[in-house]
Amino acid sequence: MKKALAIGLAAVMAVSMSAPVFAEDEGKGIAKEDLKVGVIYIGDENEGYTAAHMKGIDEMEEKLGLDDSQIIEKTLIGEDEGCYDAAADLADQGCQIIFANSFGHETYILEAAGEYPEVQFCHATGTQAASSGLSNMHNYFTNIYEARYVSGVVAGLKLNEMIEDGTVKEDACKMGYVGAFPYAEVISGYTAFYLGAKSVCPSVTMEVKYTNSWASFDLEKECADALISDGCVLISQHADTTGAPTACEAAGVPCVGYNIDMTSVAPNTALTSASMDWGVYYTYAVQCMLDGTAIDTDWCKGFAEGADKITALNDKTVAEGTEEKVKEVEDALIDGSLHVFDTSKFTVGGKTLEELVESGDKDATKLKDYIKDGYFHESDVETGMPSAPAFTFIIDGINSINLTIQSMTRAERSLWRLCPIFSHGIKQNFCLQLNQRRK
Repeated sequence: MKKALAIGLAAVMAVSMSAPVFAEDEGKGIAKEDLKVGVIYIGDENEGYTAAHMKGIDEMEEKLGLDDSQIIEKTLIGEDEGCYDAAADLADQGCQIIFANSFGHETYILEAAGEYPEVQFCHATGTQAASSGLSNMHNYFTNIYEARYVSGVVAGLKLNEMIEDGTVKEDACKMGYVGAFPYAEVISGYTAFYLGAKSVCPSVTMEVKYTNSWASFDLEKECADALISDGCVLISQHADTTGAPTACEAAGVPCVGYNIDMTSVAPNTALTSASMDWGVYYTYAVQCMLDGTAIDTDWCKGFAEGADKITALNDKTVAEGTEEKVKEVEDALIDGSLHVFDTSKFTVGGKTLEELVESGDKDATKLKDYIKDGYFHESDVETGMPSAPAFTFIIDGINSINLTIQSMTRAERSLWRLCPIFSHGIKQNFCLQLNQRRK
C-alpha cells in the first residue's frame, strides 16, 4: 500500500477539518478513527532506505487497523527549510504524530517540535531529542550493527569457500566496503560487518571508500569498481542504490547489500543484505498515541524484537552451511551471549579500547562510558546510551580511505578545522556533513 503524496492538499484540508485531537496528557489516548499520521521521507519508493521505511509504515497501518486516509506521506523532502515546511504542513493538516527519516532533517524537525508542542515528532537516527528539552521530540534507530555482523558472517563463510577452492589466496583475502559518509553510523556498520566476517575468516582485511553521497548509483558503482580493481574479492555497502551490486554482478564478485534484497540486480553474486524492519518502531510509537502513553525519547531495538534481520540467503551463491551458522549467530545475539563489539576481538593501533582509555587516549576517553563489561555498548538505550551509533574507531584490519584536507575547498577546510570530534587521525564527523542526513 503506497499512499498518495499529499503536499498539495493542505489548503483544502485545513479549511474542512475539525480541530485535531492530541494526546497531551499521559493516559489520554486518541480514538483510532481520529488519529492522523504524517511521514517525511528523504527519498521515495525507488530508493532502498526510504522504501524500507515505507514498508514499515504500511506494516504499522495494517497491524493497527488504520486507513490509508489517515496516513499522509511526503516524499523527496530535502535536508533544508523544505523539511520544516513539510512538518508544519503536516501539523496544520491535523497530524498528531510526525516521523522524519533522514539525519539532516533533525534541525528542521526540532524547529517544528518547538512550534507545535501538541504534536509528537519522531526522528530516525538523530541525536538531539534528549538534549533538546522538548517532551514531544524523539529519536529512534535499530541495532542495525547486529544485522551487519550477521551479514559479515555470511561474507566470511563465502571467503572461506573461495580460499578452499583456490579462487582466493588466504593472505590476499580483502573485502571492499562502499560507504556513504564517515559518520559514526557508517563506521559502526562496517566495523560490525568486518568483525562478523573475521569471526569465521581470521585472515580477512577490508578497505573502505566513501562516496560522500547517500544515494548515487553512478558513484556507488564507480566506488565498487575501484575497490575491485584494488584487489577486493567481496564487496558490501552502506549506500542506498543498487550501484555496487551492479558492479559486482558484472565483475563476478560476491556482494552483500543493504536495506533490500539485491538478487534482482545481482542474481549470481548477491549473498544477502543487512536490513531493518522499521515497522516495529512505527507500530510501537503509533500505539503509544492510541494508548496515551509516553513515547521513549530514545528507542532502539534489534534481532530480539524483530527490528533487524538479513534478507533471504541466495542459495545460488552462499557457502554450504551458511544457514545453520546464521541461525547459531542470530540465537546468540538474541540471548545476549554474543556482543558484536566485544573488546577482546579487536584492537585499535594494537591496543584494546580499555587500554586506550587507561592510556588517556582522547578519543577513547570521550567514549569511555560506552566501554564497560568487556564490550562497547553501541545504541544501548537500556544503559542510558543514545539510540544513534557512536562507534568511530578505525580498528586494525580496516583501511578507511577518507577525504583529505588538500582535496577540500577553502570553505570546507574552515568547517573541517572547526569540527571538535576526532577519531585516530580522521575527523569522522565532518561539520559540513552534520548538516546532511545520517542514514
